[in-house]
Amino acid sequence: MDFQTQKHNKKRLNQEQVRLLEGSFSAKKKLEPELKLQLANQLGVPPKQVAIWYQNKRARWKTQSLELDYNTLQVKLENALFEKRRLEKDVKYLQEELRKAQETMCAMNNQRDYHHQQQQQQQNHQALNFVSCNSTGSSEEGGSSSFHEEGEVLKIDELYACLIGADRSTWS
Repeated sequence: MDFQTQKHNKKRLNQEQVRLLEGSFSAKKKLEPELKLQLANQLGVPPKQVAIWYQNKRARWKTQSLELDYNTLQVKLENALFEKRRLEKDVKYLQEELRKAQETMCAMNNQRDYHHQQQQQQQNHQALNFVSCNSTGSSEEGGSSSFHEEGEVLKIDELYACLIGADRSTWS
């Protein structure tokens, strides 16, 4: 037999035969020798034709599986990229919120410090109201400055200690 004769002896499978092979393939992807002989007898075709059909079907099935896997991975990648972009937006939003909160805290601290300074200045001013200034001479005449508080004479360094809140009992 030559190649041309072999080609003409091969019968084309009809729809019923293809359906039977498809059902068999769905159940088992690998063709065992016993199954090959059984299918060949059922279909009335040579076992080699059944084996070739299985081989071609398995190749098409693998290609389809790869395409499905690729498409599934493509969808997962797109979803992951979408989620990444959403998370990046969230991070930017949260960073901006953090910056605003830090600015607010800084402003509140500055305002607190300002009020604290104002209170200190008021307290110092009130302390000075109790102290009267008495100069015992000008600095050119060699005099010294002192302050009187309820009959006591305070030197400048003692007055300073008084203003910054040092305990008077620690004065020497």
